[in-house]
This record gives sequence, structure tokens and C-alpha cells, in this order.
Amino acid sequence: MPDSLSPAQRLHRLTERLAEWQPLWRPLPFQHAPVPWAEEHPRLHAALMALDDAALSRLQADPFDASPLAPWLPVEALAELVALPRLSPDAVSLPEPWSQHVGGRKWQQIEAFLPRVRLATGETLVEWCAGKGHMARGLARWHDVEVTALEWQPALCEQGRELAARQDAAVRMAVQDVMGEDAVDWLSPRTHVAALHACGDLHVRLLELAAAAGSAVTLAPCCYQRTAGAVYRPLSRQGRALAESHGLTLSRDDLSLAVQETVTAPRHVQRSRERAGAWRLGFDRLQREVRGVDEYLPVPSLAYGRMPATFEGFCRWAAARKGMALPPGGDWARLEAAGWRRLAEVARLELVRHLFRRPLEVWLALDRLCLLMEAGFTVELGTFCDRELTPRNLLLRGRRPAAG
Repeated sequence: MPDSLSPAQRLHRLTERLAEWQPLWRPLPFQHAPVPWAEEHPRLHAALMALDDAALSRLQADPFDASPLAPWLPVEALAELVALPRLSPDAVSLPEPWSQHVGGRKWQQIEAFLPRVRLATGETLVEWCAGKGHMARGLARWHDVEVTALEWQPALCEQGRELAARQDAAVRMAVQDVMGEDAVDWLSPRTHVAALHACGDLHVRLLELAAAAGSAVTLAPCCYQRTAGAVYRPLSRQGRALAESHGLTLSRDDLSLAVQETVTAPRHVQRSRERAGAWRLGFDRLQREVRGVDEYLPVPSLAYGRMPATFEGFCRWAAARKGMALPPGGDWARLEAAGWRRLAEVARLELVRHLFRRPLEVWLALDRLCLLMEAGFTVELGTFCDRELTPRNLLLRGRRPAAG
């Protein structure tokens, strides 16, 4: 993709692709047997089912990696549209004492994010949704300025104050609900607001207030689906116009697709997830047979550590949650085996959705960037770290040029 492609142009092309292919990436394969597009795309379906486990693992790690699905899906075009630059400057190695009381992976993300907060002369720094102020302490030391850290939970603010005092960091923890009307009082044209993985409506609120106040922004967005609206309303005028003209309407479930990718977990955790998935799909087969209704029945989530010890135990737990009486006996071995076979099918069908996961995330980030552009900001969109550190590695930067 040429470097000259503007955010608006990239948003337009992504809208076209997402809208054109939504019949394939919207359906959740675990809910449908067969998946709704299988009859219309039999060769794609056959190619997916023919993938061996090694090819499946490779495409799960990188759906754009020499994909055998290229004959039927726009792999190359999507790969070009999601290719974004690494924003400068590079990550730095911060002094080890700064990392005290911060988890290892979280600290690595802060190390990668922090140098990319470029503070202009005279700007004040605010961290949005600060928690205990871990990043605020790093920002205060890195830029040698006082940082105001906004956090709505008083207990976290108090812990943040204690950590800042212990580490002699110039951080002012402020109890503030960023969704409240008075949150705007912290912003001005001389404010720079930073947020690392602020979720959903929390970072939308930041962008809308910053656009109105003229505050500079450095933001790594996260959890787009954590929003009050059941249907996504694009933030930018261009995003709304494009979505409407192309018939692209995104539900909260659609937004979840953008953040489904996770960093590879230890093998025992992966195995627990696989077993939970197979058992859910085995129960799905059971409930369809018992109810005589060939449709998916949602079952509440259950933490891996609280999973029953056996497949039968899980089915009885799930049936009780749904108020469903199970017949006496039960061919548990057959049903569990069916669940594992179905899991293998679903994993292959999910590769189609995986291919559109990053394009959807980039589309959402571009919609946010265009909101700032329409408010007169100079903007950048790129990455701040490798996806192995966090798949949520997109970074938005924007500031309104100084007048005159």
C-alpha cells in the first residue's frame, strides 16, 4: 500500500472490503451447522476442512501468512490495508526500579508506549483511566513533569498516591469518572492526554472531549465492544457516511471480533481452552437432540479453574443453568467425541473471521482518527510494539496545529 494513502482513503477501501465480505465474516461458526455461507462457497469450505493441524496453527498465528485461502478470499488486499508503520521513536529500556509493582508484560507495554508520548513545550500531561498510575509514574519521570492521573476508583487512587510517594514520582492522582460531565474540566488546548488500553466508551469519551477542547492525544484503544450502544455508530462523519452507503452496520458482537486475538498462552492453558470449547460443542449437540430444536443455545461462561472434572458433569451443570431436564443415562463418550470433532471444524471455519479481524480493528481505529482529523488535528496511526507483546498494538496520535 503506497505511503501516500491517506487515513480517509484507507478507511474507504476497508469499508468496501468489510461490507463486500460480511456474509462470510459475520456468522459465528460455532452457532451454525453448517455455516451459512458453505453452500455458496463450497470450494472455500472444502479447502478449510482439508487443512492439516500444522497449517491451521500457522494461519491462526498469522492469517496473512502465505494463506492457502487466497484463491477465494481477498488476502493480499487486506494485508496491504492493515500494513501500518511503527511509530517513532523506538521503545526504550527504562530503569529497572521504575517497574516495581507493575506486572512484567504490562511494564513492557509501558516501555513501548511511553516514549511515543511526544510532549510539546508547555503542555500538561494527563493519564486517562489510570488505575494505580503505573504509566503516569513513568511519564512523570521520562518527561520530568507532573502528571495528573484520572481514575474513578478511590481505592486505586490511594494506592497510586502511595506508590508515587514511595518512588518520588510527580503524579497527582485524581478521583474522576471520565464519563462524568466534569471530566472536560481536565482538558484544554495545552493538555496532552495519554491512555494505554482504555476500553470502549472510555476512550471514545476521551477522543470526543479532546476533539472539542483541542487537547493533544496519544491513545492505544482497546475493547471496542465495551460500549453502551447495541449498534455501533461511527464517530467520524466520513465513517458514518461510508458505513451507511455500503450497508455496513456493526453490532456489539461484531466489534468483539476486532479484539479476539490473544498472545499465545502456555500449552496447559491452551489445552484447557480447547477442552472447554469441545465440551460446549458437545453439549450443543446434546441440547439440540434433547430439545428437538436445531439451533444454538447460549450457555453462561465458566472460568477454566471451575470447570467440572468430567464432560458429563459439565453437561449437567449447563443443563441446570438452562433449566433443561436431561434424560436418564446418556452416551457421554459419543457426545464428547462429537464435540472434539466439531471443535476441529469450527477452528478451521473461524480462519475466515480471523482474516477480517485486523481489518475491522484498523477500520475502527481509522474512524477514531478521522474524528480528530475532522476537528482540525494532524494525525498519525501506526503500531507501538510487536503483536507478540500485545495484539492491541495500534497507536493513535493527534494534535491541533498551533494557530498562526
